Amino acid sequence: MNERIFAGVPIGDIGLGCWQIGGSWGDVAEDDAMAILRAAYAQGTTFFDTADVYGMGRSESLIGRWLREDRPEGVFIATKQGRFSPPGWPDNFTLETMRAHVDASRQRLGMETLDLVQLHCIPTEALRDGAVFDPLRTLRAEGRIARFGASVESMDEALLCLEQDGISSLQILFNLFRPKPARVLFDRAQAKGVSLIARVPLASGLLAGRFRTDSTFAESDHRNFNRDGAAFHVGETFAGVPFADGVALAEQLREFVPAGWSMAQMALRWILDHPAVSVVIPGASTVAQAERNAAISDLPELPEELHRRLTDWAIANAEPLVRGGY
Repeated sequence: MNERIFAGVPIGDIGLGCWQIGGSWGDVAEDDAMAILRAAYAQGTTFFDTADVYGMGRSESLIGRWLREDRPEGVFIATKQGRFSPPGWPDNFTLETMRAHVDASRQRLGMETLDLVQLHCIPTEALRDGAVFDPLRTLRAEGRIARFGASVESMDEALLCLEQDGISSLQILFNLFRPKPARVLFDRAQAKGVSLIARVPLASGLLAGRFRTDSTFAESDHRNFNRDGAAFHVGETFAGVPFADGVALAEQLREFVPAGWSMAQMALRWILDHPAVSVVIPGASTVAQAERNAAISDLPELPEELHRRLTDWAIANAEPLVRGGY
C-alpha cells in the first residue's frame, strides 16, 4: 500500500473506518470483526478510525483485543470523543469528563497514550467558543494523548477548527456527492499543516453502485433509521443525499467508470487523487470488502480529464441535493 504522512507519521493511505464493527450497520459478529481488522492490516492498512460511542465502547474494545493478541507494528489508532453519555452535552466538554472518557478509551484500547483523539461532531457553538480545545491540550501535556483533532459536519466548522493552535487533523465528509471541501478547505489545511481524513467516501454504499430504490437494510442499520437524519446528522447517512436520488446519481456515474474498474474503485481513487487528503477511511463489514478497499491504493491515478469531468458532474448534479450543514 502507498503511504502518506499523517501528522508527521507515515501511514497507509487507505485506512479502515471501524464504526461498523461497533454497531449501527447491522450486526457484525466479534469473530468477523477480528477477521476484518486482520485482513485490512495484512493488505497494508495501518490507520484505524474508531470512537468511544461506536457500540458504546465495543469498537474500541475489539481493536484493543486485536492489538493485544496480534501486536501489529506501525499502526495508528484514531479515536473520537464528545458524544458519550453520561454525562452528555455540555458537561462532556469539561476537563474532568474529557479526562475520564479518554482514560476509558485508553483502557479499552490498551494504549498508554492515544495516537489521536478527535472531537466527535460536537455542536458548532462549542467549536466557535473554542474552550473545548483547552482540555485536549492539557491531556496532551499529561501524556494521555499524543495529538488532537476534530471530526466535523460542515466546512464552516472545519474552518473554525483551523484557527485552533496545535490541531493536527480534521475528519471531513468528502466524496463524489460532496466535493465542496476541495474548493474551500484543502489549500487552507495544507497551508496550516493540518492532515485530512476523508470519511463516508462511498456515501454509505451508494457509490458502490449496487443499490436499487427498493433496497432494504436491517432495523439496526443507520441506513434504515437515519436516512433522513432522524437519529443524528443527515450527512452521515448516504452523504446527506435522499436515498432514491442517490441511487439515480449512481446510475449516472456508470458512464464514467473506466473499463475494468468498479464504481467503488473510481469513487475512492477520485478522493485519493487529491494530495491534501492524508487518508481515506471506508468501512468494511466483510473481509472481502476490507481487501478490495485496501487494493485501491495501488490503482493508478485517474486520467486528468476524467477527474475534471467527475468533479464538474458532482458540482452540477450531486451537490445541490445534499441536505444538512455542508
